[in-house]
Amino acid sequence: MKSMTGYGYRESVTETMTVSVEIKSYNSRFLDLSVNQPYWLGRLESRLREYASARIQRGKVEVNLRIREKNANLQVTSDPEAARAYMGAVVEIADALGHSGEIPLSLIIAQEGVLKSERLTDPESYWAAVEPVLEAAFADFEASRVAEGKALERDILEMTARIEKVAELVASKVPEMEAMFKENVRTRFAEMLDNQIDEARVLQETASLMVKYTINEELVRLRAHLKSLRKELAENPSPGRKTDFICQEINREVNTIGSKNQMLEIGQSVIEAKDALENVREQLRNIE
Repeated sequence: MKSMTGYGYRESVTETMTVSVEIKSYNSRFLDLSVNQPYWLGRLESRLREYASARIQRGKVEVNLRIREKNANLQVTSDPEAARAYMGAVVEIADALGHSGEIPLSLIIAQEGVLKSERLTDPESYWAAVEPVLEAAFADFEASRVAEGKALERDILEMTARIEKVAELVASKVPEMEAMFKENVRTRFAEMLDNQIDEARVLQETASLMVKYTINEELVRLRAHLKSLRKELAENPSPGRKTDFICQEINREVNTIGSKNQMLEIGQSVIEAKDALENVREQLRNIE
């Protein structure tokens, strides 16, 4: 199990360049991937995206690549014709304004098209430098997600055990509930019939109440859902979405038990189960 929250950073320094990769992620229902790299290495964006999306199921993920070169491979070209045209236009304006001062060369050079620079890049050579740093950063990122995932798993299993304990307690109260129904029916008949009690009628009314308020089926389904939850947590490396559905089913059974409840102890147990389940659902929102 992995948390959706993670962080990884690695940096490599060589004689020619410094490469750094930072990966961080937050909770999100789906995969929301953002990739940032130097503008002149735009052709590497698709590779960075493919690398991350193949290894991350969901979460808001940011991958940041930074490269600093000691000797940038730049090709600079000039356009003297454009420079002369700009100079002529500036001189014309200066004459019209009666300005006799010297026109600085920096003004002409700053104009669009006078100087052009192009960075000569070989994507394959840059990827060869980036890939090992990316892998190391991702290893750190994964380690942080796994470590937090283990902590989340421990807490979820602890809350699951609380719900299982409540289920067993509720199940132990079923015979007591039946006895309570029978006693209530007998008392009501005694009051109505002046202590002339028809045991067959008492059993019939008790059986009718048990059919109406029985929680055996809910307990069977609740235990099955709790077992499924444990199985997903143990076997599914990315259980987030499926466990969310299982929790919805657990909540349904707990609510039904609460609605049929006729005993104070069961009512208190239902509150305990709902509190534990809410904690489980809150933690499940943090896992992948």
